[in-house]
Amino acid sequence: MKLGYFKRFLSFLRRKRVTPGRVLMWVIFMTLAATWVLPFMWMVSTSFKPSGQVMTREVQFIPREWTLANYERVFERAMVGRWLLNSVVVTVSVTAGNVILGATAGYALARLHFPGRDVVWFIILGSLMIPAEMIMIPRFVALLSLGMTDTYPGLILPSVASVFAVYIFRQFFLELPRDLEDAALVDGANRLQIFWRVGLPLAREAIVATSVLNFTGNWNMFVWPLLITFDEKMKTLPVGMATFAPAALGRTQIESFAPAMAAMTILGIPTLLVFLFLQRYFMQGITTTGLKG
Repeated sequence: MKLGYFKRFLSFLRRKRVTPGRVLMWVIFMTLAATWVLPFMWMVSTSFKPSGQVMTREVQFIPREWTLANYERVFERAMVGRWLLNSVVVTVSVTAGNVILGATAGYALARLHFPGRDVVWFIILGSLMIPAEMIMIPRFVALLSLGMTDTYPGLILPSVASVFAVYIFRQFFLELPRDLEDAALVDGANRLQIFWRVGLPLAREAIVATSVLNFTGNWNMFVWPLLITFDEKMKTLPVGMATFAPAALGRTQIESFAPAMAAMTILGIPTLLVFLFLQRYFMQGITTTGLKG
């Protein structure tokens, strides 16, 4: 009986063309995945533990005693609801701006022929070599002089355009068959109509890839919201949740570690859900548009 199961297993491996190289790659990728999943599981598990179960000699991924006291402390102590609203408004607005501006600029650089097009493209790419820290202070001084601190425009406008979004959409529209545009031109459509009715509906993978990348990056943005907001009500979720760090709370590490893990779990859930629901389209967009030469 055991030998029969072994033969069936070998036959299954032959049908699936499982080679030692594939097994090695599977082991490597599973190890890399574990390096991300295990710390995340430990963070979530710690957020449900009482303070007495946090600092133990034995690693406990499953709490012996479950409690919601840490989450209650987070919501009682801070304006989590307002911070969450601010993060949603800023992140959705910035992501929408990146998609709209990236798609229009990418289409123009890929499909329209105008003097200096290549020069404009190289200037846009060259801006990637400028560190964000180099322009952060001049940007802050400019918005401070305009009175945009503690405002949504001050949080949104500096990030509303993304060079990487332009790159992804340009690569997609370069690969779009020109026969589709020619057919639309024959039907009497202008360039704007072609972009809106032909190009943009076909760019679903590029839109999803850009949206997921920008949503994740802007949701977790910390330095700029920390600089531009002074009022407690205008803080975003990452800046607000930073107040639950053990050093910020002024308590012992054991007392403050579990609430800090609860705060970080709340912060990480939205980006995790966005990626889980859109991962199929995200992978298609990355492999077929932006990262394809």
